Amino acid sequence: MILEPLLIAELAVLGVGTGFLAGLLGIGGGMLMVPFITIILAHRGVSADLAVKMAIATSMATIIFTSLSSVRAHHRRGAVRWDIVKRLAPGIVMGSIIGSLGVFALLKGSYLAIFFGLFVSFSATQMFLDKKPKPTRQMPGTGGQLAAGGFIGFLSGLVGAGGGFISVPFMTWCNIPIHHAVATSAALGFPIAVANVLGYAISGQTVQNLPEGAFGYIWLPALLVIAICSVLTAPLGARAAHGIPVGKLKRVFASILYLLAAYMLYKGLSS
Repeated sequence: MILEPLLIAELAVLGVGTGFLAGLLGIGGGMLMVPFITIILAHRGVSADLAVKMAIATSMATIIFTSLSSVRAHHRRGAVRWDIVKRLAPGIVMGSIIGSLGVFALLKGSYLAIFFGLFVSFSATQMFLDKKPKPTRQMPGTGGQLAAGGFIGFLSGLVGAGGGFISVPFMTWCNIPIHHAVATSAALGFPIAVANVLGYAISGQTVQNLPEGAFGYIWLPALLVIAICSVLTAPLGARAAHGIPVGKLKRVFASILYLLAAYMLYKGLSS
């Protein structure tokens, strides 16, 4: 089961797509990865409850590699706001650890699936509407950014996303230009992923009936294939982000997210 040819092909396609979107939209790819990894694990005999948790944890682990690849491309263009990264990162780490090490381990997978579906639906709606902020609004002070980082990290730990679906709208709401927001979100994906993966690995050590190749809640075969493929395509997405109408692409992507959200809500309500 670990690395049969069909599994490699499925994970490779997923990695290529999510890596490109990570660079393009500043997301870690979790919105796409979690539903598909859940399907892949369920088809291989993993219980629905455990499959959702492992999909969330594995998705987050791939973001470690994707974020490094995409942020390098954005940094070369001078698009990353490192001053914002420094203020948000401490809160992100604290929130991530609380979410992944504490709340994540206590909640049932079905509840996480429902929460994931609702969260993705909300994110897709925000992306589809593409609301514009008031021109006078600015980023909050250090304390406000610390609190915002804690919320971003905590929520990311529960849904296995790199935080881009919260941090990008938050920064654009504060009148940070979209390309800077996307690039800065990619940089924030690294501390989010590292802190959450640590929590998933520790909290999953006592879990029973884990599939072959699991380390805590993290499914290493999927992590290996997706990480390799996503690292190759994330820089391509980052370059494309500076030359295509991202607004139109966001609406198409939001439509896809509605379908994935519906699937996760179905899994959560039916299990």
